[in-house]
Amino acid sequence: MYSGAPQSIFVLVSLLVCLIPTTIGGLLSAIGIAGMDRMIQRNVIAMSGRAVEASGDVDVLLLDKTGTITLGNRQATKLYAAPGVPETELADAAQLASLADETPEGRSIVVLVKQKYGLRGRELAQQNPTFVPFTAQTRMSGVDLDGLEIRKGAQDAIAKYAAERGNRVPPELLQAVEAISSGGGTPLLVARNRVVLGAIQLEDIVKGGMAERFDQLRAMGIRTVMITGDNPLTAAAIAKQAGVDGFLAEAKPEDKMALIKSEQAKGKLVAMTGDGTNDAPALAQADVGVAMNTGTQAAKEAGNMVDLDSNPTKLIEIVEIGKQLLITRGALTTFSVANDVAKYFAIIPAMFAGAFPVLGILNVMHLHTPESAILSAVVFNALIIIALIPLALRGVRYRPLGAASLLRRNLLIYGLGGVVAPFLGIKILDLLLTHLGMA
Repeated sequence: MYSGAPQSIFVLVSLLVCLIPTTIGGLLSAIGIAGMDRMIQRNVIAMSGRAVEASGDVDVLLLDKTGTITLGNRQATKLYAAPGVPETELADAAQLASLADETPEGRSIVVLVKQKYGLRGRELAQQNPTFVPFTAQTRMSGVDLDGLEIRKGAQDAIAKYAAERGNRVPPELLQAVEAISSGGGTPLLVARNRVVLGAIQLEDIVKGGMAERFDQLRAMGIRTVMITGDNPLTAAAIAKQAGVDGFLAEAKPEDKMALIKSEQAKGKLVAMTGDGTNDAPALAQADVGVAMNTGTQAAKEAGNMVDLDSNPTKLIEIVEIGKQLLITRGALTTFSVANDVAKYFAIIPAMFAGAFPVLGILNVMHLHTPESAILSAVVFNALIIIALIPLALRGVRYRPLGAASLLRRNLLIYGLGGVVAPFLGIKILDLLLTHLGMA
């Protein structure tokens, strides 16, 4: 059988089973299922395994400021009236513009005006008011009643709105707006009939521990970008306090899309979160789009993951899970390749030593017979897959290291281990099978 004659089907099948990368082939599905399971444990539904894998390759992370980096419930704390405008007049207009605003900011404006200026909410039904809702395009909201147009909104939006009638924001008010922004607050301007009456100061607080989490992301090689509708001064102050790598201020839906496309054009993988219909195009464009469960149906259909807890900061955990999945796959692939190479020293000499005696020098394990060598290799090949399944399911422990450090660690632990394990395992099986007289 081993004298140079054509090899039997048994030997050829044994060669195929032992020398193809069966180890990693048998574990790939287990690694993927484990990654999906870790997502479910964190109340995240991934639409596909590809989305989980992509999250591990993310280079750029886009995060909304409000509710993600900051606590989100911005509160109105002060009013700044324009020169010649009584504060009570500004307060009245601010209240009217906020009566139909159910956001935390809108409600806080009504509370501030009530507590500081004694102005209570009023019944407007008889005046046939037309409430103007906030949109990402106009970045303003307000009310039309009794021939009055009252608006509150972002500085640039109100300034443009007033300029259409030839009105400008007073320089003194611009100084107040700059002071609010420089301190990390958010200024809103109030206008009546396109005349700017003053500004409202909103204050927000950066969540605890965000700077440390962004440091971890930097250690992974991921760049973080904060997206906000605030003006550049406010955005810069919050970005510095939070520790993000960059920011996009006064962002509209088309600006988010343009930023994502720009990063992807550089070969980067982009992840972002969103919950509104206006976020849907950007979620669909991003490589990893995480929609909030409390968001609109359009957002959930556009993203490739849904966070059931609606916690935007969970995107950081999703990236970590994806990284762990890829590291586990890389580690076990390294082990598999090294494992298969080591098995050559058992199979090749056993099969061809009779025809080519010079190959006997490769029998470094000194296996007893060709039969015991092949049978030991086949049995070891089956046992090693079973032994590695728990590691594939649990995952290799993730540590935020650079690519070079991870490569060295994998080669040392799994590369060297993949070479040593077959030598020891096949030799032990050869001794056992020979002792039992099975080969």
